[in-house]
Amino acid sequence: MADISNAVLITGCSSGIGRATAGRLAGAGWNVYATARRPESVTELAAAGCTTLALDVTDDASMRAAVARVESDHGAVGVLVNNAGYGEYGPVEEVSPERARRQFETNVFGPARLAQLALPAMRRQGWGRIVNLSSMGGRLTFPGGGWYHASKYALESISDALRFETRSFGVRVVVIEPGFIRTSFGDTAGTTGSESTAHDSPYAPLMAAVDTSLHDAYEGNLARLGGGPEKVAAVIERAITARNPKPRYQVTPSARVLIGARRWSTDRMWDASMRRTFKAPKAAATPDV
Repeated sequence: MADISNAVLITGCSSGIGRATAGRLAGAGWNVYATARRPESVTELAAAGCTTLALDVTDDASMRAAVARVESDHGAVGVLVNNAGYGEYGPVEEVSPERARRQFETNVFGPARLAQLALPAMRRQGWGRIVNLSSMGGRLTFPGGGWYHASKYALESISDALRFETRSFGVRVVVIEPGFIRTSFGDTAGTTGSESTAHDSPYAPLMAAVDTSLHDAYEGNLARLGGGPEKVAAVIERAITARNPKPRYQVTPSARVLIGARRWSTDRMWDASMRRTFKAPKAAATPDV
């Protein structure tokens, strides 16, 4: 194991889960490379023992440079934690193609590309861990979040393929599925949903209900089924130190309860529960002819 890199490359460390994970792993003795699009947003992590780098998961040159830096220092990225991501909320019909593509560039293509870049050196050393931050939203779908859920479903599918393809090389691929986590995600998703829907849109009542639901999930009564980002950080540490990590880890009661509910519900049952929770769009009255 003396030749095995213990360098951890983490994306999206400016706040929330990424920041908590970087601090926790640095404190445990890992060589942590904490990254963000704006390096000034992670300067505090340098004081915690992390090496900070600029990394934009929508920019190939930026990803190449970050992986090359870690490999120059340690020979390989030992652990890749694909944490960077955001939620694009809005009706499927009304979210622009540009915003939908940006969602997939950040939540799917960036993590997949980083895995491509890190894997050759992982294979050469015969050991590695790739941790992809999905969500309970990668196993179920709420109205108003189609593009976000689609990106997480895609990330889970790629992870399943990678897990099979890389196992014989000593690389383990893990999916983390948090439920409601008290970070800035809730505010970001809620704002995005509101801004993507005009007041006179037929979907406006639905998106107002979605915003209310998000607020309740992250700050209201449902928040008691969630947790802080440090809970996810602890699970990530457990996954990368396990000799044979589980393919998936669900974090917080909300993830376990809702994923379980979706698993045992038929599509019609799930749709009915969504209609009870959200205000379904209604067609405009047809004028008399």
